[in-house]
Amino acid sequence: MRSRLSHTLGTLGQEILLVVVILALFAVVGSVNARFLSQHNLTSIFVGNAYIAVAAIGMSLVIISGNIDVSIGALIGVLAVISGLLATNGYPIWLAWLAPLVLGALINTLVGCLIAYAKVPSIIATLAMLSILSGGLITFTGGRWISGLPAGYQLAQFRLLDVPSPVWFMIGMTILAALLMRYTAFGRSVYAVGSNAEAARASGISHAATVVKVFAIHGAIGGVAAVLFATQLQVIQSTVPVGLELVIITASVVGGVSILGGVGTVFGSTLAAILFAAIGSSLIFLNVSAYWLRAVQGVLILATVLADMARRRRTG
Repeated sequence: MRSRLSHTLGTLGQEILLVVVILALFAVVGSVNARFLSQHNLTSIFVGNAYIAVAAIGMSLVIISGNIDVSIGALIGVLAVISGLLATNGYPIWLAWLAPLVLGALINTLVGCLIAYAKVPSIIATLAMLSILSGGLITFTGGRWISGLPAGYQLAQFRLLDVPSPVWFMIGMTILAALLMRYTAFGRSVYAVGSNAEAARASGISHAATVVKVFAIHGAIGGVAAVLFATQLQVIQSTVPVGLELVIITASVVGGVSILGGVGTVFGSTLAAILFAAIGSSLIFLNVSAYWLRAVQGVLILATVLADMARRRRTG
């Protein structure tokens, strides 16, 4: 109990720290270049990277369960293309939005079964899926971008109360996932499996069933991210976004989700995704090479993992 409380307080502290860093970044960069705080730029920060924050929600569940998924970038790319092809080939728009969620859940259910029942390590299973999805995408599309999207398809360009829909998706799904993990038996089983799989089994929790459910939910959430990614512009690129899976994983870990499993919340991953977007934008306004963003991400994830390991050693 004491160890659990310590980790909970540590995660809360991580989230508070992220909020402070985000606000400080806005204040400092805004004082140097006032255009950074313009409505247009703030909208770009929150809207352009909302799909990453959404995908990081599912990734957080996977890492909390004691697993990892390096195929999420390829999955988003493939599902976005499928959505665009359905929309441009005369299928109902609602089907073009729904199909990625269903297919994402089915694909990741298969991955979850390989991990849970065939005992394939998650890094190997998802690395294989990464190769299958990315290779199949290029082979099928030939690298051609999808254009001529029908009117009404661009879900990410809709607004509610003058707030772009991706922001609503990001906020709503973060809250729902947080409630799921905190107040349901399923959420408690995910923490238990990720913290101590043997103890979870002794408590009557099915390790295999929990892992499969986590990956299925992760796949469906990836489908939502794919739709937001596909509908933010007038064209859809038929290639896997480079390094997308690393950004999503980094957002989860920097947000306070322990890479060793069993600890973390989805609020932190959403805040980390916003922080990365803000850092990327600030580099532009400060006339600094955008390549520094990758270096910053690397430093943050290393520092976060080291801090988590030190916290685990202290709590024994």
